Amino acid sequence: MDSGRLLAEYAPGDFFFTTDRHTISGSGVRRSFTGTDVVALSEQVSTALAGRPGGLAVGVLPFDTDGVPGHIVLPETTRTAGPVRVSSRLAVPAPVGVRAIPEPVRHAEAVAKAVKALADRGMRKVVLARALDLDFDEDISPRAILHNLVKDGAGGYIFAAGLPNDRTFFGASPELLVSRRGGQVLSHPHAGSAPRSADPVSDRENAESLVSSRKDHLEHAVLTEAVVETLRPFCRRLDVPSAPSLVSTPTMWHLSTVVTGELADRDITALRLAAALHPTPAICGSPTEQARRLVGELEPFERGYYAGTVGWMDDQGDGEWAVSIRCAEAGQRSLRLYAGGGIVPASDPKAELDETSAKFQTLLSAMGLEL
Repeated sequence: MDSGRLLAEYAPGDFFFTTDRHTISGSGVRRSFTGTDVVALSEQVSTALAGRPGGLAVGVLPFDTDGVPGHIVLPETTRTAGPVRVSSRLAVPAPVGVRAIPEPVRHAEAVAKAVKALADRGMRKVVLARALDLDFDEDISPRAILHNLVKDGAGGYIFAAGLPNDRTFFGASPELLVSRRGGQVLSHPHAGSAPRSADPVSDRENAESLVSSRKDHLEHAVLTEAVVETLRPFCRRLDVPSAPSLVSTPTMWHLSTVVTGELADRDITALRLAAALHPTPAICGSPTEQARRLVGELEPFERGYYAGTVGWMDDQGDGEWAVSIRCAEAGQRSLRLYAGGGIVPASDPKAELDETSAKFQTLLSAMGLEL
């Protein structure tokens, strides 16, 4: 199957997931599963796939699994191909209204409150996000934005998934929560960020500053430790580099660590591993439950499926689940974009505001817009 055709034939409600290795699409609903107990959800999906050789399950888990249900679908039709390549861009209408939630100055104030709360509550990290609401006077096309994200090389995992509320969730995530292939497990956590620059000298300076930043290395260590400790009970072996690597997208530099392991029990599926890992400190904080409460206190909106995970799993238990960041939720004539940043005791409110602005640019660029 031609991968470009999979993208061209994408329609809202379909599942679409493309990486530098392959493209997976699913359309129609043979069976769906929703629930707030993500471990039970993973077991239900595994049972349903067991009798379907070659079957595939696709879908999303939300940020707050206590309040919003995970949504996993066995599509009527699934197709796979190689990575998508496109040579041109598609037009996307300009919005007629843009609202920041909260206003930028209020987000900076929330960061300052978060820094104080970390000290007062003995916490290591919390992730605070903000949103942009865009309104249009004509129907918008998630497919056109997906097309442009592919053209931009915007992230390692470009995705779209239908939601239970008939809206579309899509984006371009740089971060792999977990993959499983046979007995091999891989997680690629990202934490610690700096914006890219069109000026090569400034761009390199930003990268070098990130590599030497004690604040960002501490933020990354919190995440890597959590991923390793979560995977350890599932694995007979784990390999963890001694220091993070520098990786990039067109809009951001990141610190990243590739954690690999070998499963102790081959019955543990990719979705079960995703359920165990989510939410990581990359999108919530540490300790997890305290950070989740602080997010609820300081963010003036519900995250829904932002900062959740999106991906697929086959009947053998193999699959890939990406962290749902650099993303948006689309209605017929509206978009809500999300961007967040990790707050640690050394965080500067202005720098954190600038980081979210840079992260918004992944999707804005795909729409031909600047923040």
